[in-house]
Amino acid sequence: MEMALYHPHYGYYAANRGKIGAHGDFLTSPHLAVDFGELLAKQFAEMWQILGQPQSFTLVEIGAGQGLLAADVLSGLQRHHPDCFACLDYVIVEKAAALMAEQQQRLKSWQAKVKIEWRSLDEIPAHSITGCVFSNELIDAFPVHLVTLTDRKLQEIYVTAQPNGFAEVIDEPSTSRLTDYFDLNGIDLFSPNYPDGYRTEVNLAALDWLSLVCDRIQRGYILTIDYGYTATRYYNPRRSQGTLQCYYQHSHHNNPYINVGQQDITAHVDFTALEGQGDRCGLKTLGFTQQGLFLMALGLSDRLTALSQIDAKNAQDIQNAILRRDALHQLMNPMGLGNFGVLIQSKGLTKQETERPLIGLREF
Repeated sequence: MEMALYHPHYGYYAANRGKIGAHGDFLTSPHLAVDFGELLAKQFAEMWQILGQPQSFTLVEIGAGQGLLAADVLSGLQRHHPDCFACLDYVIVEKAAALMAEQQQRLKSWQAKVKIEWRSLDEIPAHSITGCVFSNELIDAFPVHLVTLTDRKLQEIYVTAQPNGFAEVIDEPSTSRLTDYFDLNGIDLFSPNYPDGYRTEVNLAALDWLSLVCDRIQRGYILTIDYGYTATRYYNPRRSQGTLQCYYQHSHHNNPYINVGQQDITAHVDFTALEGQGDRCGLKTLGFTQQGLFLMALGLSDRLTALSQIDAKNAQDIQNAILRRDALHQLMNPMGLGNFGVLIQSKGLTKQETERPLIGLREF
């Protein structure tokens, strides 16, 4: 999965940047409407306020795709929160060189107005960030371990190459962390409820990533948006084949051994594991909610109301209003993007700062 997605020459994200979007293999919230980024900007501005309006406020976007979200966040802050914008440092952490080039081109006009840097997490000094580290549909593309139950034992699924293609091999786990993972999440895979042959994923990379991110923060927040479940839902005995999915030309299947380097490969996020790892790293979980509720609390409903009151004068204006309304409904659709998880964690905040409820986590 690591090579299929991130190989510098043949990986999906290295060679197929044009396959993201309405005419590609999949689209994300920023592809639908600028409102997604503008509403996030409102949340970031409140975080800046809670942190005491620091003169240097850093936003770190990890996995910025084509740069669409960055552009919308910057626009939202400049237009509606100029004081926060004036204090902003924007850092992008991007692994794929082709996507980085596209981001730099898209954000070129912004670089005269705000400090924008491209850095790796390793290049960011420890305890240096006052602000927010955020991601949208990032962790689902981290490489996962595949595991299975065989004769009531936890085994790992490996990949080997044969003359006629790839084949799976079942053997002992590569690390004891795989067994520890389920213990830490309160999941008893060896109970009678789990059938022999039960198959699922473990995202150890997500835990290592969160530890690294936590180490970089002095005072601030981590905001994670992705599709996933709590551990009890993720590892439900009836979900016996896991969540691994491949996306190719807006269709999906569960065979990662075809279209290698030409398709996206993802697995849902275990948000319980992120919360638990955060606790172990010294983070405090401020809240976990659905994207639809999060965006509604930030003002998405007001934008929909305003659209319904537009006095359109011509057919094009009417058409534009209908398309935008449809896009906003997709952002909060509980059967789609609206059901994505939004996890917000904090580090280094005072008790008073922690107890101040964030707008996006307030009940709508």
